[in-house]
Amino acid sequence: MNQALDHESLFAGKVALVSGSSRGIGRAIALKLAASGAAVMFTGRDTSLLQASVQETKQFNGRADFRAFDLRDPQVPAQLIHATVQAFGRLDILVNNAGATKRGDFLTLTEEDWSDGFALKFFGAVRLARAAWPLLKQTQGSLINIAGIGGRTPGAEFAIGGSVNAALLSFTKALADLGIHDGVQVNAINPGSVRTDRLQKRIAARAAEHGVDLETAAADMIQDAGITRFGQPQDVAELVAFIVSPKGRWLQGSLIDIDGGQTKTL
Repeated sequence: MNQALDHESLFAGKVALVSGSSRGIGRAIALKLAASGAAVMFTGRDTSLLQASVQETKQFNGRADFRAFDLRDPQVPAQLIHATVQAFGRLDILVNNAGATKRGDFLTLTEEDWSDGFALKFFGAVRLARAAWPLLKQTQGSLINIAGIGGRTPGAEFAIGGSVNAALLSFTKALADLGIHDGVQVNAINPGSVRTDRLQKRIAARAAEHGVDLETAAADMIQDAGITRFGQPQDVAELVAFIVSPKGRWLQGSLIDIDGGQTKTL
């Protein structure tokens, strides 16, 4: 069998929903699943970016649609699941990726910063999982939470993100236990430093602070972190595709670090 065609048909007949898929890691995941044969619902808050992402799926004859929603609204997750079923008729894969939390000194972080961090990344994931669960149970589908290494190794500058990610990892374990009974695969991925727009801004700030070029600043940050390299969004996308494929089905309740060795603890 032609390897390229086999790869493209891996998720033929499957339907995936990837939150936060207008850019960065979420976009890479959604495009990977679409390129592998799944029908994909993109969602985020930037309509123009979502339209561009859906258009990109045309190069491999992908089936895709999008909805511009703010998952901080408690009513939106159920609406998004409904829209996905209306568009494609079912749901097999849910990837909870939406959510960025504010970094900064603990004493400068406001009540609103904390509430916003949990509202999107944690409660958005909880509500999407709750709305999607009957459909995933019906299709014996998969759910992946994209958390982050701060959930295992908190840091002073990432108090909100670490707390949100830790809650999401605990939630993953709880859902995975339910998934054993209901036939739903549930896992979490903890990315380390990935070259998204947010990381690029941190690299630029480091370069400006030390008066060096961007690549030197990046190399210094890699050395300081004690890692092999920064990740690319595609690294995470490839891992997601493996986990939700038949070859990854034994994974259940796994909390997988993909961070170039940044997590040093057990």
